[in-house]
Amino acid sequence: MARIVGTITTSHVPAIGGAIAKGLQNDPYWKPFFDGFPPVREWLAKVKPDVVVLVYNDHGLNFFLDKMPTFAVGAASEYRNADEGWGIPTVPPFRGDPELSWHLIEQLVAEEFDLTTCQEMVVDHAFTLPMALCWPDMKWPVRTVPVCVNTVQGPLPSAARCYKLGQAIGRAIASWPGDERVVVMGTGGLSHQLDGERAGFINREFDLAFMDSMVANPAWATRYSTTELVELSGTQGVELLNWVVARGALPGKVRKEHANYHIPISNTASGLMVLEPQG
Repeated sequence: MARIVGTITTSHVPAIGGAIAKGLQNDPYWKPFFDGFPPVREWLAKVKPDVVVLVYNDHGLNFFLDKMPTFAVGAASEYRNADEGWGIPTVPPFRGDPELSWHLIEQLVAEEFDLTTCQEMVVDHAFTLPMALCWPDMKWPVRTVPVCVNTVQGPLPSAARCYKLGQAIGRAIASWPGDERVVVMGTGGLSHQLDGERAGFINREFDLAFMDSMVANPAWATRYSTTELVELSGTQGVELLNWVVARGALPGKVRKEHANYHIPISNTASGLMVLEPQG
């Protein structure tokens, strides 16, 4: 059966793409952020995943406010990046894994998750930048399955629902008869707010508590309502729901292989974690 070899969670700020394009990795402003990723690449070289199931939120490139599914799963053979208006260079297309995608879709629907199934899908910076940070040569040695979560327009799924989705994804991967090695990646956050009276809001204490919970108590965030999570992490900080899904997919106890936290990058608290199954 397929096996989840670990989870990666990381931020996906558009300015990261600009920094990569301009070669600013060693700039004093960016260096503490980019220095977090060599250990991730070393870990990926060790575990050699075949597939990345990538949990993220779309920012209007594939879905817009008039049609915003709560959960969507890609089932395409290829996913392309397109211009979002940020001035970020587009990246090479990503290989999909339609057979595994349809297996996940069927298993999740059987567990009563109502999904939008996407046989065509474009992916934005929330998908492409974490991949580029993990594989900076952008040759993409893995197949991908996009899982898109609405963190943009209310009503949002609760943290409890997202955690259950992650658990269901974990069960679906474990029931796949292939021998693929799978990494589940969750992207977004951490605390930030880009608009309104609290623009620039960052909550370091909450972020670090949330990161600790990813190891010791993965259901910790489920104690909070969506409104409470917005109050604690900012309007856009609720992207942490993608982390909750990714962590839910990794059953049992985990070991923290690597972590990094840096503030700010483009008014955002940046978090990074690599978690492995323990035992």
